[in-house]
Amino acid sequence: QVQLVESGGGLVQPGGSLRLSCAASGIIFSIYTMNWYRQAPGKQRELVASITSGGSTNYADSVKSRFTISRDNAKNTMYLQMDSLKPEDTAVYYCSFRFTVGRSVWGQGTQVTVSS
Repeated sequence: QVQLVESGGGLVQPGGSLRLSCAASGIIFSIYTMNWYRQAPGKQRELVASITSGGSTNYADSVKSRFTISRDNAKNTMYLQMDSLKPEDTAVYYCSFRFTVGRSVWGQGTQVTVSS
């Protein structure tokens, strides 16, 4: 069974840090481009960061220089290190990948709240 499970969310003060994890099972993790998305209340889901099978990364402009995406293929796990967090980073964060043409797999999401 193909599954993604996120963890690491929580409440943090502005300027703080969190590290999210996404554990994959049921797939050959290393061959897929993996993505982090987020959805804030009342807003559309947006792509935050991506990492290819070769380790190339891409970031939304809003998180560049603050967030770092990485992966550990031996552990079938992807990470999102989030530093200098802002209230506008508050959202549910999801990991996802395109499994086949027309089918993407999503995790259940983890809540990140940035507030003083």
